[in-house]
Amino acid sequence: MSIGKRNTENSHVVSWVKQVETLCEPDQVFWCDGSDRERQTLTQEAIDRGILIELNQKKLPGCYCHRSNPNDVARIEKRTIICTPTQEEAGPTNNWAQPDEMYEKLRNLCSGGMRGRTMYVVPYLMGPPGSPLAKVGIELTDSVYVVLSMRIMTRMGAIAYRQLADSADFNRGLHCMLDMNPDDRYIAHFPQDNAIISVSSNYGGNVLLGKKCLALRIGSYLGRREGWMAEHMLILGVESPEGEKTYVAAAFPSACGKTNFAMMVPPKSFEGWKIWTIGDDIAWMRPGRDGRLYAVNPESGYFGVIPGTNGRSNPNALATVSRDTIFTNVALTPDLDVWWEGKDGDPPAECTDWKGEPWTPASGTPAAHPNSRFAAPMRNNPMLGREIDEPEGVPISAIIFGGRRASTIPLVFQAFDWVHGVFTGATMGSETTAAAAGAVGQIRRDPMAMLPFCGYNMSDYFKHWFRIRKKLKRPPQIFHVNWFRKDSNNQFMWPGYGENMRVLKWIIDRCNGRADATESAVGWIPNAESFDLTGLPSVNRERFEQLQEINSEEWRKEILCQDELFLRLYSNLPKELIFQRELLAARL
Repeated sequence: MSIGKRNTENSHVVSWVKQVETLCEPDQVFWCDGSDRERQTLTQEAIDRGILIELNQKKLPGCYCHRSNPNDVARIEKRTIICTPTQEEAGPTNNWAQPDEMYEKLRNLCSGGMRGRTMYVVPYLMGPPGSPLAKVGIELTDSVYVVLSMRIMTRMGAIAYRQLADSADFNRGLHCMLDMNPDDRYIAHFPQDNAIISVSSNYGGNVLLGKKCLALRIGSYLGRREGWMAEHMLILGVESPEGEKTYVAAAFPSACGKTNFAMMVPPKSFEGWKIWTIGDDIAWMRPGRDGRLYAVNPESGYFGVIPGTNGRSNPNALATVSRDTIFTNVALTPDLDVWWEGKDGDPPAECTDWKGEPWTPASGTPAAHPNSRFAAPMRNNPMLGREIDEPEGVPISAIIFGGRRASTIPLVFQAFDWVHGVFTGATMGSETTAAAAGAVGQIRRDPMAMLPFCGYNMSDYFKHWFRIRKKLKRPPQIFHVNWFRKDSNNQFMWPGYGENMRVLKWIIDRCNGRADATESAVGWIPNAESFDLTGLPSVNRERFEQLQEINSEEWRKEILCQDELFLRLYSNLPKELIFQRELLAARL
């Protein structure tokens, strides 16, 4: 039985929905239209069923809390599968399965998997309407939490059908919650079919199929085939007091400060400077007619890590989540406000933790899960860039790579050229965080912050970067940053947050030929004279030089640690990267 009017006559969509309905056997099919009335109806349904908790509407209008299953709180990479005809296409860094075998396994799991439930048909658009990069997806799900979250994270509803018209070119996404058994949990991607199937999970990163699944894993495959790039990058605009605008893209692994950087508030000493957020997580980029690289943000919301967010670290994020937001796995105070570790003010004397259990500061456990999240509309962001709906995107002047490293890596350096920049991104390492299931604090190679998200062979991904360069007359300059270097007392050496504007200004000045740099073994580095330290008492010239120190012995160890990735990819690794590694060793 269908609920609501079927809002498309696209025969390809109708036929596919019918096939899945026959397989999953839901009690009813709900055709979503993305309207406010629909949101109100589904929100009340979610509250009545205990899926959402209505928060204090005076403090947080339009906000709700969701608790996921304790066994389902992060991306689970070992169950994320790339299904291609040959294992070589998926590459050694991806989990691989033969498509026919995985389809058979998932069909058996999904057979009758929605009995007693509603199947929601969620049409959504990734990218600005009318953009040459925009992609349409249809997600079929039995989770009302997914529907309400997708409404925030994507341009959902009739806008997707208008973009699709009568075409069959849309991503087919199926999400089946089943019984949440981790042994049956799969997030399977079929790049050749532009299809995704996710089962036995209800965590956002695994089930909001427009996000990491389509926008990155499938998107990267489509980008390689069609001549563009899908990257795990924020996009921001910087406006000087004179009105000069510069756009940069930056790739940081999850929970390494992407959202904070994208919504950064410049320090007081940078009066008149403005940051405009274009995107906080994903960039789709293509060569423009003028030879520059242009980027769009395919999303329309933010799915950010909330612990550590406060008035100092990210005041714009606090403003963004103050209304119309779904919080996941945060703590609740007695008056139904939200709380998480690192929030402004003292911890509450008592609250309910992310599992729904009583909590006090003496409990000895986090009140909010370390990977607790918020899903908030981008329109809430007071620093949202006006260019967010520009179909062609914005021209990128700089690409920034960065990870969480306590030693070795300086605060900032610039690659010598594009090939060296690709090597810098390809060898990027970062300490693992709670955003992915597994051990926390280990250094892992995460090329371009794409290791968990590249939908094909990583060696071919590097080659694609080199191919894109050939289409660019004015390529972006490439930089590397590290906000997390520590001193001998295990204290962070750089204050971070808004003070990162100082690093960004040096990067912009380098792109425009206005700042000096000194050649080092690893790249061009700023000297204290060309770097603005005005009004920053915590970092004097000596401290700055420590931040920028290139320790040859540590870097030799860094080269050896790169074998973790290089040996896995060696049979197909671009020779350019091998040569760059030898050059780095020689310079050291």
